[in-house]
Amino acid sequence: MSAYISNGIRADTGANAVAGAPAIAVRRVSADEARLDATRGEPLATALADILINCVEGGASVSFMLPLERAKALAFWRGVLQGAARGERVLLVAENGDGRIVGTVQLVTAQPDNQPHRADVAKMLVHRDVRRQGVAAQLLAAVDQTARVEQKSVLVLDTVTGSDAERLYQRAGWQIVGVVPNFALMPDGAYCGTTFFHKQLPV
Repeated sequence: MSAYISNGIRADTGANAVAGAPAIAVRRVSADEARLDATRGEPLATALADILINCVEGGASVSFMLPLERAKALAFWRGVLQGAARGERVLLVAENGDGRIVGTVQLVTAQPDNQPHRADVAKMLVHRDVRRQGVAAQLLAAVDQTARVEQKSVLVLDTVTGSDAERLYQRAGWQIVGVVPNFALMPDGAYCGTTFFHKQLPV
């Protein structure tokens, strides 16, 4: 099983797929699609808001607290889509065979003048309905390939210390920089540590 990203990028991730799971395709949201989303009734923003709310309600520490109102989730994704339309970030989405968006991740490419080779990986989200089916691994593979297309050789991200995501990133070749205790809050208000990672890609 393989996933394909628009703009000719291919992510071969068959080894990470779960037998019998629906096929998942990862694609890059184009600047034009991001720009036109509002004029088409915001199907992208709505689908992405659904995933964000689902993840936060499932306990994911991704900048938002409970209860997460839909209006706030939609406002966040409108901003992301505007950034993608301006070329400040790359938005990747994972879709199942029915075209439903079930996962997403961003590559923030707009960086200071002295860091043109770096990008931040942000908001890796997978709907709880499709967890443990290889979707996150496919998104990470797409991140690496997209970063190479964007000529980014240093990637940085952070995640909750001790989480499944932390183990996923290590399996995908990310290196731990360090841990900051009590860096953020879980959606229910409890403190959590944050682990910072980097990945160096061949130029």
